[in-house]
Amino acid sequence: MKIVDIANEVYMELGELTTLSVPAIAFWLRTNVGNLNARLNTTYKVDSDFEITPVLGDSEKDIFKKLYVIHYYDAKLRESLGAASTDTWVEISSDGTSVRRVNKVQQSQTYQSAKKLELEELEKLIHSYKMSASAPIQVAGDDTVEGYYSPNHIHIREKEND
Repeated sequence: MKIVDIANEVYMELGELTTLSVPAIAFWLRTNVGNLNARLNTTYKVDSDFEITPVLGDSEKDIFKKLYVIHYYDAKLRESLGAASTDTWVEISSDGTSVRRVNKVQQSQTYQSAKKLELEELEKLIHSYKMSASAPIQVAGDDTVEGYYSPNHIHIREKEND
């Protein structure tokens, strides 16, 4: 799967924002494959054709896209917090008209809650991925051989219950 295909999916899922572009998303994804590897304990690489090898499964792709969405909200949060420090007015009234600007602090809180929600979803996705990808390290015993149980042991329990 090519990085640009994943970037296009992210772009469409975020609503085709004018402040974003597919190449910018693709660049971020290409440079953050290591982040995906660290979270999932995998060894994905981007080859010279900008294709991820081995091929990402649906779960891995969802986690990778979620990582970008969290980055997006984090950038928006930093941007709105920076603007909040320089905005000194929210509403101006004069001669019967008024102009009201978006309160940057409230906007920051909205981005913060969206980022928090995305982080929680990411943790759930990673947990689910790791649970489905894990296999038992050791299976003790032999389930193909029937065990032997002493009949005296069974009778003792039955007498205790009477």
